[in-house]
Amino acid sequence: MAAESVKVPLNTEIPYFKLKDPFGREYSVDELFGSKGLVVIFTCNHCPYAQAIWPRSIELYHKVKDKGINFVAINPNAANPNYPEDSVEKMKEYIEKLKIPFPYLVDETQEVAKKFNAQCTPDIYLYDSNKKLYYHGRFDDNWKDKDAVKSKDLEREIMHLLEGKEPCQEWYPSIGCSIKWKS
Repeated sequence: MAAESVKVPLNTEIPYFKLKDPFGREYSVDELFGSKGLVVIFTCNHCPYAQAIWPRSIELYHKVKDKGINFVAINPNAANPNYPEDSVEKMKEYIEKLKIPFPYLVDETQEVAKKFNAQCTPDIYLYDSNKKLYYHGRFDDNWKDKDAVKSKDLEREIMHLLEGKEPCQEWYPSIGCSIKWKS
């Protein structure tokens, strides 16, 4: 079922967390930050909206990583037995298949997704070097067709952040599959 992100106020401080990747390596929010900021993407393997932006996310990461922006992906659906494609084992396969170059972490308890008020996959956040929310919203304006994209929202906001500009005040929510909350 499709859902959309809910608006989170800009300048909200990033919630602290520690999560492991599917191989058992633990990451804290502090060590994930680049010198200029961090993109946090709540995502998964099975959702077509998430699948559509995985390659775009990897491409954008390669474009900005040397400018001080790091990325992290977080799977809040990993422990849901109704979605075996999102399991920890399948995450390992997905990392290898797509050659994901940034951490893809497991939010087994879903507590981190709740702290962020994440609603869907993908749900995208950009934090500045002071760990304050700079952007929250869609990746771009056409999840279905990369070639039809007219507005690369996340990339634009990363560039604004790097240039020291104010964030765009117009807000477009991310749309995706609803997070598969445990009952």
